Amino acid sequence: MHCPLPVLSLGFHWLSVGITSGARTGRKGASSEEHMAMAAVGGGGGGGGHGHRAGALKQQNKPHKAGRHRRNSSARKQGGRVPVKTLSRQQRRSLAKLDRKHRASQLRQHRKEAVLAERRNLGRKDGPPHLVVVLPLHAAVAAQSALGLFQRSEASVAHPAQVGPPGFALLCARSRLRWHFVAADTGNLHAVLDLAKVADTLLFVLDPLEGWDAAGDRCLSCVFAQGLPSYALAVPGLTDQPLKKQLDLRRKLGKLTEKRFPEARLFPLDTQQESALLLQHLAAQKQRHLAFRDRRAHLLATAAEFLPGPDGASVGTLKVSGFVRGRSLNVNSVVHVVGHGDFQMSQVDAPADPFVMNPRVAKGKPGNGQAMEDDPAGGVTEMEESVKVLMTADPSKQESLQVEVVPDPMDGEQTWPTEEELKEAEECLKQSKKVSRRVPKGTSAYQAAWIVDEGGESSGEEEEEEEDEDHLMEEAVSQDGSSSEDEGASASEEEECETMTLPESEQDDEKMEDSEAALEKYRQERQEEMFPDEVDTPRDVPARIRFQKYRGLKSFRTSPWDPKENLPRDYARIFQFQDFSRTRKHVFQQLEREESDGAAVGWYVTLHLCNVPASVAESFRQREPLALFTLLPYEQKMSVLNLLVRRHPGNSEPVRSKEQVIVHCGFRRFRASPIYSQHSSGDKHKLERFLRADTAMVATIYAPIMFPPASVLLFQQASNGAASLLATGSLLSVDPDWLVIKRLVLSGHPFKILSKMAVVRYMFFSREDVLWFKPVELRTKWGRRGHIKEPLGTHGRMKCQFDGQLKSQDTVLMTLYKRVFPKWTYDPYVPESQGRSESVLPGLEEDMD
Repeated sequence: MHCPLPVLSLGFHWLSVGITSGARTGRKGASSEEHMAMAAVGGGGGGGGHGHRAGALKQQNKPHKAGRHRRNSSARKQGGRVPVKTLSRQQRRSLAKLDRKHRASQLRQHRKEAVLAERRNLGRKDGPPHLVVVLPLHAAVAAQSALGLFQRSEASVAHPAQVGPPGFALLCARSRLRWHFVAADTGNLHAVLDLAKVADTLLFVLDPLEGWDAAGDRCLSCVFAQGLPSYALAVPGLTDQPLKKQLDLRRKLGKLTEKRFPEARLFPLDTQQESALLLQHLAAQKQRHLAFRDRRAHLLATAAEFLPGPDGASVGTLKVSGFVRGRSLNVNSVVHVVGHGDFQMSQVDAPADPFVMNPRVAKGKPGNGQAMEDDPAGGVTEMEESVKVLMTADPSKQESLQVEVVPDPMDGEQTWPTEEELKEAEECLKQSKKVSRRVPKGTSAYQAAWIVDEGGESSGEEEEEEEDEDHLMEEAVSQDGSSSEDEGASASEEEECETMTLPESEQDDEKMEDSEAALEKYRQERQEEMFPDEVDTPRDVPARIRFQKYRGLKSFRTSPWDPKENLPRDYARIFQFQDFSRTRKHVFQQLEREESDGAAVGWYVTLHLCNVPASVAESFRQREPLALFTLLPYEQKMSVLNLLVRRHPGNSEPVRSKEQVIVHCGFRRFRASPIYSQHSSGDKHKLERFLRADTAMVATIYAPIMFPPASVLLFQQASNGAASLLATGSLLSVDPDWLVIKRLVLSGHPFKILSKMAVVRYMFFSREDVLWFKPVELRTKWGRRGHIKEPLGTHGRMKCQFDGQLKSQDTVLMTLYKRVFPKWTYDPYVPESQGRSESVLPGLEEDMD
């Protein structure tokens, strides 16, 4: 009974405030009735839960205007110009509600019409055949029987492929659709990815009992990482199982495919009726787009002919035939053959379409060289005509094949070396390739090559160190060699031994076995995890020479580093954009505005590629797929690419920086040696010696320019040629100014501790090294900071001062930094993997015949 009382009191209190405020804001001379009406309106609105709405009597104050007397007036700054965003906002604000609804409906209608137009053109007479790549995901799946159902249809005509990957073309007269089925080999990952780059639909064939095996799961991981086009799931052999078991198998396959393919439908594929339903689904489903292929014209070769050139049979002209997809194809653009490199076109022909639905109707096609007329006896005779030439390359408009800049070695030089200096340089170069070794008298060069040098070379150099550092170390050893020898050797030993100079090639050791090399990589990776970036100071080489390219930084995040400082000679060969994002935006806008002249989408054309090696045609004869993509402006030029990748969980092998891998970047496939760095928001990124598995990392390589978005896959090739998926990701940027900084940590031990002072040893081993690194800041593993005060003695001990007292178990560290660059090992020629498994399509070609 007491619950409503607080509510009434609160409402009354609010109403009294409304009356007071209404009386205060009322106009002069208003009656008390008007004040009560205003208060009632305010109180009723508040009690009902609605906000206060200002009436006609609300006081309107003049807004503050920035006059001309203000020096920093925004209106004077802009000079009458109005930003584009302001105009667009005003236009949206000025549109009425009905206008906005009408505009939104028009946009929806345009999108719907674009989807319908794409669906109607694909597979029709005015568009390319619907390319379906059949991918078996289990070794027990008989793909040939599944594809045979499509071939044996009475209402369709099949044309088996004579060259290229196994498959056939299917012409359905009833639905007026053209299909091109290609069978992929699960054991060849590169071929599967090449077909997935150009496929309209991927048809995954599952096993009714297990779904997919390990090889199928590996293929799915690669296809998902590259980009999944439209797909369908087919299950042949399901009706062969007992009737009671079929429901359990369907439920089991549904749970299995739910993770990979959510809301996907399983199509049985055992009868011709089921194959017709599957074709109907493939024709009606919405197409999924891949960004890297929608902006470029591409085709899958259905025929190829190699014409040897005048210089020899190794290089010549390759005539590739296929249907244009994606965008219209211009003869002046550069064409990239996946796995083989970039080439120019000399001309584009329009031969007869080999898959014509109605031979008597050939309208709208560029090559009407197959005009048909009815024969009185009911047959059809073909009128032989010459192949029509669509386009010929214009040298003034043709894109060049200049991949890199040819640097001038004398650029910036002011003097020319004399002949004496050139001879002296040649002698020094010859001497650098010789190694001096003490051997007994009378030893020949052949015998000396087998004598093991007990001293070895200087302190086991790291594999990732630059070659110039190795030369510096060798020079330091040669300079200090006299002091390192034993001065107390007897005269008899001097007489018995002599110095012999051997060529460097004769004293190379045998290569380590694969198992020992793998064990050494595991050991180094484990040591890097336990002691990141820590190295031992060499005792036979002065630290000021060994680490002369390193520097100290006050703060890795905020200290400046000039990106144009001490660049290698490889940077004189690459191209760099002044503003890459702006160039990318301009290129994409130009593609949308200007539809390039040339072969339209759906035309069957023959491309004449110049200066193509014979290996391209040879791989096509071996039933390998041949995919071609046209390049956007600047995409044939070399630069520095940064790839954001993450380690695949199925690969646990240690991978070092600068180790060669196979890269699938968008439509390209090539070899490169990336360096890995941390993905951070700063301008400097720390080098990682190994590809880590717990975080995303940036791989930096020398490669041709590509405009993102583009998917990235890294493969590690085994000794037998088999490729395993290493990492997946995407293209991050094209930026040669990306700073990859290598960190080096030198450690020392506190020998004597007195308050904030300490004597540190084992960090350096000479007084000169301590003086050289004196300006660099010190830190400890327990968070203390300090600096070197002075050296003590001649054996590398030093007096250091810290911001607090050290513990005896603490470790003193000195951090040094150096910028590193990737290796130039770009190789566009990457043939299909040789160490693949047995083909999962046995007898397919015989069945098609």
